Amino acid sequence: MTTVRIPEDWPTTEDEARAVQDALRARVILGEPGPPPGSGPVTGVDVAYDDERDVVAAAAVVLDASSLEVVAEATAVGRISFPYVPGLLAFREIPTVLAALAALPCPPGLVVCDGYGLAHPRRFGLAGHLGVLTGLPTIGVAKNPFTFTYDDPDTPRGSTSALLAGSEEVGRALRTRDGVKPVFVSVGHRTTLDNACAHTLALTPAYRLPETTRRADALCREALRRTYSS
Repeated sequence: MTTVRIPEDWPTTEDEARAVQDALRARVILGEPGPPPGSGPVTGVDVAYDDERDVVAAAAVVLDASSLEVVAEATAVGRISFPYVPGLLAFREIPTVLAALAALPCPPGLVVCDGYGLAHPRRFGLAGHLGVLTGLPTIGVAKNPFTFTYDDPDTPRGSTSALLAGSEEVGRALRTRDGVKPVFVSVGHRTTLDNACAHTLALTPAYRLPETTRRADALCREALRRTYSS
């Protein structure tokens, strides 16, 4: 497990954080296809918080996309690096997530975030932020639609509908299980929305949420428990 320090130049105010978002958002690459769905490595990242102790634990879990077997995993624990502000949540966890990714012994391939990319009020959620900082292809797969609207997709697995900010499509509602509530997929960096949805379907053979998210969620929670049980 890696212990993380908050970078000295990390934003401390909302205005500073929004300025960073504005600068980095211009570097997002849209339209690259990214790696083919169902092949190569794919990595899930997730975080768990202990707000009372001001601590966040991050996990990165690499799966083989064809078998969904775990190839490698790493964790990092650090201080929460920014106050809770809707729309600026990436600033609370990016340093620790970056440390977990850096601790992996192999290339992560596509990174799947439990959160948002373009489907964000400022069009720059965690998946976009992480993609720009690392140069990796990233997508966001979220549990809820944030502030956006959508029509319920058809019942069968694989059905989609547009996730909309007014008339702008910022992502898609994707049904990963027949008749089960959809997940909300958006592009982060260096991939397309079609491929982001295809990756998500390849990662959900049995459950609503991607295996990358399920594994990373369990690992970061365990890392947080270990921090205070040792």
